[in-house]
Amino acid sequence: MSRRALRRLRGEQRGQEPLGPDALQFALLDDDDAEEEGPKQGLGGRRPGGAGKEGVRVNNRFELINIEDLEDDLVVNGEKSDCTLPDSVSSGNKGRAQRGNSETKQDGDVAKAGFPEQSNASGKLRKKKKKQKNKKSCTGESSENGLEDIDRILERIEDSSGVIHPGPPPLNSRKHVLYVEHRHLNPDTELKRYFGARAVLGEQRPRQRQRVYPKCTWLTTPKSTWPRYSKPGLSMRLLESKKGLSFFAFEHNEEYQQAQHKFLVAVESMEPNNIVVLLQTSPYHVDSLLQLSDACRFQEDQEMARDLIERALYSMECAFHPLFSLTSGTCRLDYRRPENRSFYLALYKQMSFLEKRGCPRTALEYCKLILSLEPDEDPLCMLLLIDHLALRARNYEYLIRLFQEWEAHRNLSQLPNFAFSVPLAYFLLSQQTDLPEHELASARQQASLLIQQALTMFPGALMPLLEYCSVRPDATVSDHRFFGPDAEISQPPALSQLVSLYLGRSHFLWKEPAIMSWLEENVREVLQAVDAGDPAVEACENRRKVLYQRAPRNIHRHVILSEIKEAVAALPSDVTTQSVMGFDPLPPLDTIYSYVRPERLSPVSHGNTIALFFRSLLPNYTTEGERLEEGVAGGPNRNQGLNRLMLAVRDMMANFHFNDLEVPREDNPEGEGDWD
Repeated sequence: MSRRALRRLRGEQRGQEPLGPDALQFALLDDDDAEEEGPKQGLGGRRPGGAGKEGVRVNNRFELINIEDLEDDLVVNGEKSDCTLPDSVSSGNKGRAQRGNSETKQDGDVAKAGFPEQSNASGKLRKKKKKQKNKKSCTGESSENGLEDIDRILERIEDSSGVIHPGPPPLNSRKHVLYVEHRHLNPDTELKRYFGARAVLGEQRPRQRQRVYPKCTWLTTPKSTWPRYSKPGLSMRLLESKKGLSFFAFEHNEEYQQAQHKFLVAVESMEPNNIVVLLQTSPYHVDSLLQLSDACRFQEDQEMARDLIERALYSMECAFHPLFSLTSGTCRLDYRRPENRSFYLALYKQMSFLEKRGCPRTALEYCKLILSLEPDEDPLCMLLLIDHLALRARNYEYLIRLFQEWEAHRNLSQLPNFAFSVPLAYFLLSQQTDLPEHELASARQQASLLIQQALTMFPGALMPLLEYCSVRPDATVSDHRFFGPDAEISQPPALSQLVSLYLGRSHFLWKEPAIMSWLEENVREVLQAVDAGDPAVEACENRRKVLYQRAPRNIHRHVILSEIKEAVAALPSDVTTQSVMGFDPLPPLDTIYSYVRPERLSPVSHGNTIALFFRSLLPNYTTEGERLEEGVAGGPNRNQGLNRLMLAVRDMMANFHFNDLEVPREDNPEGEGDWD
């Protein structure tokens, strides 16, 4: 009886022979040796003879499929040892398993039927190998070295030699405070966490293979309803790189400059339809999209306003320089260049839409992105907003970390929003139950200390805050000279503007009963310190008089963009009296112009005597023909403008009487003496 028949009678399958003590010993061959000795091996991976020869001896040939488990054991100190299993061995075994030299088709079917059991057996063997892989090493190292992981080995090498070897960063390394995560720039990621993927995506069809748009973007997702994208003439170039920072700038080519000139004329016409006509010829002109978005928002068409902002962001992202990165935090855009301001404003408006849409985590990433473009100057003053978004997103640790790292060189505690938001973050952190008891007590203590400092520095913010929250304070608090009406009236105008901005934006965060009771306790502590004559109270009063004389221009720009009524009402008169354009609010006084807008030359003024005469009488008069020539659409043609001009001149000449003029006598041509 054949061996195959005996195995079938015993219920055994190929590859299920009992394991010997040396069944899991692997000896590795070079590629050349494997090719030469491959045909000599029998089925199942056993060499027929020469047990003393080096080679691969396995009990189950299917176990060679998972060779990566073996390679994990052979990595020592970040480098592969010489004991590596070549790919030719596995490929040779696979080929031998498929050939089946003298086996019939029936035997192959039996082997196929036993495959699940063989895979289970190999899985058990792999588990045993994983338990023992740190005990033995191919290079004969001790068991202690085998138990050490890669991070500990790298730390040991660094400590002994003092030289940092290249390798992966440690797991506990902290990212930059302005680090932007790509996945959080997509609002669908946050909405899916709240409502689920099915509620967010709905019946959206999967993306087709044929791309209508040229590239994949991070800030927006192109829509099929948008006009077909063609390069509008917008690009970005690298200005310089120094001290680890890269300075970029957007550029306009001649075609885009012509569109920009037409846009400025359309804005001066005060007619939104002219901008619509301009977008028909230049559908991805950024400033036109921003200005028309404001017009739609004023008409309460929020969906169209948001769509126009996304289209503007897509146009600018397609123009990015290959080295420009949204997340590195080392790329800079100078706000003094008008070409760069459009990107700032588009990001800010998109952030505002995201906050209103209920995506504070995504809005926080946009806020960090705007701040990282120019963190020193902060042209849009995002430090007045980032604390609010961090609290709304319940990212208390990030707000505390930002305050700790930037307080030394930015004096964040002198801003009312940080002075009140940071202790609130500590208090909300102390209310979490998943933290250890000592951390909760430390957070509560730090929250009380910081809120008392905030109340001492900004006493005029307490009564308006309680009024916003519909809380009637105790008589001992409202009638006290420190928190009474005089505290709000006596503070400088610039400080009143900052307080109004913070309370108008974040007052609802203080309405919880637990927060109000905690605030009441600290208010009483501050009153006791004031009555006791604490010198810190007088020091804070002197500091208020010195620091808040006048708010800088970037704060005024932020107040205009925020559109908070209480803060806008506190703007000084020199800001409210000047014209503010939505596409460029309060431009910097030291603007860097790359090109100059050409003078508005009238075609009528060249060779038309009547037009020159009429313009000399009325310098501010502009014919319809001039407007049409300069690119403003929607008016009558040039001949109609000239006809109106002729009619106006005829009416004026009809009412003009030469007899009413007094002319000098002929005997006195110089005009001296008496007049008739």
